[in-house]
Amino acid sequence: MNSVKSLFSSKRYLGPALVFASLNFVFGTWAIYIPTVKAQLNIDKSALGLAIFCLALGTFSVLPFASRVIRYFGVGKSTGLGVLCIVSTALFPFLAPSYPQLIIALFLLGAAQGFTDIAMNGLVAHIEKEDGASVMTATHGFFSLGGVLAGLGSFGIAWLNNPLIHMVFVLTIVVLVNLYFYPAYQSIKAAVVPKSSVSFGHIKPFLLLGGISFVVMGSEGAIVDWSALYLQEVALAPEFLVGGGFFLFSMCMTIARFFGDQWSKRFGSIQIISMGAFTAGIGYFLVLSGNTYLALIGFALNGLGFSVVIPEVFRIAGQSNSIDPTKAMSVVAGFGYSGFLLTPVILGVVSEKYGLSVGFFGLLISVLLVLILTVFLRKKNTIKD
Repeated sequence: MNSVKSLFSSKRYLGPALVFASLNFVFGTWAIYIPTVKAQLNIDKSALGLAIFCLALGTFSVLPFASRVIRYFGVGKSTGLGVLCIVSTALFPFLAPSYPQLIIALFLLGAAQGFTDIAMNGLVAHIEKEDGASVMTATHGFFSLGGVLAGLGSFGIAWLNNPLIHMVFVLTIVVLVNLYFYPAYQSIKAAVVPKSSVSFGHIKPFLLLGGISFVVMGSEGAIVDWSALYLQEVALAPEFLVGGGFFLFSMCMTIARFFGDQWSKRFGSIQIISMGAFTAGIGYFLVLSGNTYLALIGFALNGLGFSVVIPEVFRIAGQSNSIDPTKAMSVVAGFGYSGFLLTPVILGVVSEKYGLSVGFFGLLISVLLVLILTVFLRKKNTIKD
């Protein structure tokens, strides 16, 4: 818990962590109302899937220029700019009067999300490097905490009875909190890597990191969307336990991230990624048993294992000396969010044809692939553990 104490010891640390929480607080609130937006516009599941794909497309759209903007303004001001972009675009999906406008709204929201993600991870990576601190995993714990807060906010749906008012309330909190902490980090500028030709050899290790990010965040998205149905249809869980898989997954992920920085110091980033993937793999074996209680334990182990992987991937990318760290983070963020948004769709198609068990078996195979990728990471001189 030392990293958590560090976060609360200084606004310089706590401010960026609250940006992480804010991002997931906003997106988690949007996710609650996806069925409502679908009903309001009278669109089917395939149309909704295409709209959500445009969210991922928006994230990808910022990759070519995000690092340039962040270098120009600095990681501190860019993080503040990202929060402003999120706040400015978060209401658009609720205000869209038609399906084409929903697509545009989600594209813009995805672009804001992608830019903010790269900036805030770059900010924390620079603070770690400059201060010799280890707070990356704990700040990602705040991201998970933002999702928990959004989930708790769902209890207010019946009371508010208005998605727009609910989101305005969330955005008001986000604005006030971030305005208070912004001065503590706004002047931070990451060290500029001298311009040089960037070969495929420089980029290749970060493509491996992107692949890991795609798989792990894809699994996270799949569990968010499909764990309840899996427990209901395959594990034959009683109704009161159907939501237990996602709850245990989220809680284990949030708690574990507050200890992750200590583990990283002791074992090193690549070893932590391997251990996390191995733990998640055991979790999937238990999920695939088809037994209700073993499956619940399995989802908890998924949360425990995945909790440390993404923060370590960003930490490695942020320590790059071969290319601009923000470019490396652009790769990681783009692949990761694409996995988060696309994997649930792919799992749905596979499950529709072959069953949910086959879909989750595919997730197990993908986690084993992460273990293989870590072997290649160890061999790359441009990435140091």
